Formats: sequence, C-alpha cells, structure tokens
Amino acid sequence: MSVALALLAMLIELCLGYPQRLTRAIGHPVTWIGGLIGVLDRALNRPESGRGRFAGMVAIFLVLVIVGTIAFVVERALFLLPFGIVATAFVASTLIAQRSLYRHVADVADAVDTGDIAASRAAVSHIVGRDTGALDQSGVARAAIESLAENFSDAVVAPVLWLAVAGLPGAALYKAINTADSMIGHRTARYEAFGWAAAKLDDLVNLPASRLTALLLIAAAALRNDGSAGEGWRTVWLDAPRHRSPNAGYPEAAMAGALGLSLAGPRVYGGVRVDDATMGGGRWDADAADIRRALTLYRRADAILIAILAVAAAMFIARV
Repeated sequence: MSVALALLAMLIELCLGYPQRLTRAIGHPVTWIGGLIGVLDRALNRPESGRGRFAGMVAIFLVLVIVGTIAFVVERALFLLPFGIVATAFVASTLIAQRSLYRHVADVADAVDTGDIAASRAAVSHIVGRDTGALDQSGVARAAIESLAENFSDAVVAPVLWLAVAGLPGAALYKAINTADSMIGHRTARYEAFGWAAAKLDDLVNLPASRLTALLLIAAAALRNDGSAGEGWRTVWLDAPRHRSPNAGYPEAAMAGALGLSLAGPRVYGGVRVDDATMGGGRWDADAADIRRALTLYRRADAILIAILAVAAAMFIARV
C-alpha cells in the first residue's frame, strides 16, 4: 500500500505541484515544520550553557514526536474515507519537489543564457547556500547542476523512499529531519552543538537515497547516448567517498561523470572558504546547455524511479 501511495504522490506532484495560491493562503507543510523548529530553537538553544547537544536532542525529539503523531493521525483518518489512498497521496505529494526543483534550475539556465551575471547569481541563490557574489557564469552553471543532483536526492528520492517504506509518517519524519538539518545543522558558534543531532540524523536517513539517486542517474545516462553511464559509475566509485558530505558526493559524482564535467571543489559559505574534493575529471567550464543536459538527465532518472514504483505496486497488487 505504501508503494502505491508513493507512486500516486509522485504522479500528483509531477502533474500539479503545490499551487502558489495555496502557499499564499496557508503556507506549506515544510514551512510549518520550520516554524516549529524555529520556536524550539529560540526556546532551547543557549550556546553559553554548555548543554547544547542535549538541548538539540530534546528539540529534534520533540519535532519528530509532534510531526510523526500528526502525520500518523492524518493518514489513519484519510484512509477511512472512500478513495482514502488518493487523498493521502495528495497530502504526501506536498513533501516531494519534482516540479519546483526543475523550475528553479531551469530559471538559472534561462538567466545564464541572457549573459546577465547579476540575474544569473540571483537565480542560483534561490537553490544554493553558498556565497554567489563572486561566481562567474560557469560557476553559476556548475552550482545549479550540483544543486540539482543533491536536491534530486534530498527533495525527491529520499521522501519518496521513506514514503514507500513507512507511509505518510515516514515521509513527514524524513522531511522534519531534513528541514531541521537545513535550519540548525550548521557548524557555527550558535549551532555547532545544538544542531549536532539534526545533522547526524540527516546523514543517516539520507544514506540510502543518495546511493539510489546515483544509480538512477547512471541508469538514465545509459538510456541515451548523450551521457556516459560508465564514466558516471567510475566517478561515483572513485570520487564520491572523498566528498566532505557522506551523502551529497554520490549524486554529484554521478552527475559529473555522466555529463563529462568537474563539480564540487572549493566553495565559499558565509565568507568562509570550504575546501572539498572535486567530483569528476571533465570540463570546469559549464554553460546553460550543460544545465539543460543535467535537467534532461534528471527527468529521465525521475521517470525511472516512477517506473520502478509502478512495477513494484503492480507486483504487490497481483499478489493480493
């Protein structure tokens, strides 16, 4: 049932997305979770206390209990309705970001095409956390492709995977952990201790999805001759374990190898240079055409994921 739920949720989100009118009216489930995390951050985070890790563990525990309970109750209630699985899939679709990810990255490609570096930096700033002020057009293009690869894992594959495994509560709990990591899982004076639990938990729950995402991108490259599946596999094998993140390197390496690019490497966050391993041994120069090649690979990999869920759901139904 959960596999069928994941399939329906992907198809609904792919076709409809999350309407902007609804966002303006009631917000978005992720912003609701973020609001809860913000409240707990302000209430419990006291860096000077020396008990930051404990306070952070309490915060993430409370977030998971509250979000998990609400998701469980909502799923149980919706399943009591006629066509309850469809209603639940509509709710679950809000936790997946296929359409918005494609749109934001395509916006960067359009901006790079204009040659306006200010517009390019502004567009890419919506999807990356690094400093964009010093990026040239090639740097903007690489940043967009890296973000596409990483967010395919974090915003699409991971929530779908946990939805298939544990239903709406699984996807909601994953999203709560991932949102907490993005808000408090930073190595700064305020969050080094308080965000430790969120960061470690996020690394854990993203581990299977990051590897699956790499395989999906490699499979997508193998379907057409506009990408190198072999080079994608080789880059994942050699470079992904060298990435500073235990998970982000896998989709980034697969994307870099498949497209014949070099991604990752040194970046600047909050004015601080962060040295990281380079993924791939291809070109450093990237442009709008490379972003669109990456988007094509992403859509193909996303279609493969949908096909896998469809086959799994059909097999389950046949057995029943």
